[in-house]
Amino acid sequence: MHMADALLSPAVGGTMWLISAGTIAYCSKKVREELDERKVPLMGVLGAFTFAAQMINFTIPLTGSSGHLGGGLLLTLLLGPHAAFLVIASVLVVQALFFADGGIMALGCNIFNLGFFPAFIAAPFIYRRIVGCDPGRTRMTVAALCAAVAGLLLGACGVMLETAESGVSALPIVPFMTLMLPIHLAIGVVEGVVTASIISLVATARPELLVHTLPPTPAAGRSLRVAAAAFLAIALLSGGFFSLFASERPDGLEWSIDRTTGGKELTGVDGGIHGAVAALQEKLAFLPGYTFRRAAATEEESLNRNDKAVQGGGEEVKSPVGTGVAGIVGGVITLAVAVLAGVLIKLKNQFE
Repeated sequence: MHMADALLSPAVGGTMWLISAGTIAYCSKKVREELDERKVPLMGVLGAFTFAAQMINFTIPLTGSSGHLGGGLLLTLLLGPHAAFLVIASVLVVQALFFADGGIMALGCNIFNLGFFPAFIAAPFIYRRIVGCDPGRTRMTVAALCAAVAGLLLGACGVMLETAESGVSALPIVPFMTLMLPIHLAIGVVEGVVTASIISLVATARPELLVHTLPPTPAAGRSLRVAAAAFLAIALLSGGFFSLFASERPDGLEWSIDRTTGGKELTGVDGGIHGAVAALQEKLAFLPGYTFRRAAATEEESLNRNDKAVQGGGEEVKSPVGTGVAGIVGGVITLAVAVLAGVLIKLKNQFE
């Protein structure tokens, strides 16, 4: 559900940048007030895990489409909403700047759509309400399923509203909506099942990790270290190996656009701010499309990579080695960015 710049006007993209930046500032303040310093490494490894998980597209049967985990709900249940939003923002920044996944102008939209709805709507108002004060395995499964679906559908609605308000892609909104919502419902079901499975496992092995404010005990510290090591190992394995088997079918957003337009390429906005931002992204992305530059399609297609979503999901030549390297490198960079964010917050606490 990573939006491309060509779906957005500069006004909408800029507005969402400001909204997401304001939310990041608010979350940083809250994390600074609440932060358990032992959770800083966990923020990093969960960021790496989310990066890797988003690389693994799974096929949606009978549709010709694919989807991937958003990770916002899982992060919220393990870190709390404020730290989770910062981590998902870190993941999306790394993806946009270094892998050309999602546009730079659309970064504010993507952070808000994938971070705000699961962290501040789905988790507190759906998951927590269903789970209640005495969570059992069945309740957690139902809660994760409902919250994941709600978060994905709200994010899809965000994409549609931002696209419609921009008015630059000439995408008919009603047909677009009738495709976006059902396909993201299916993706949400898969995310809910995966999230419920992980949360159930954590609840059995390390239940204290599901409490936002950990008790200051040595056992809790050991649990964090064990959990961090486990998630890091899974992240590196997923990004470096399992990502090679990801579905090559278009994701839910690309598929919806392709079906809405009948496979015809949409006319976006050329030149101006869009062209400048695309050129900047081309310079920054050293593994565009999660592969080596020499394995990417053509220079012209590379310059327009951030328009892929509005073109119905064009194919790109990929190197398996490049994909594996991208998964590991991206995970390490995301880990570093998320840990750095936590360290900076910690240092600010010390100087105040």
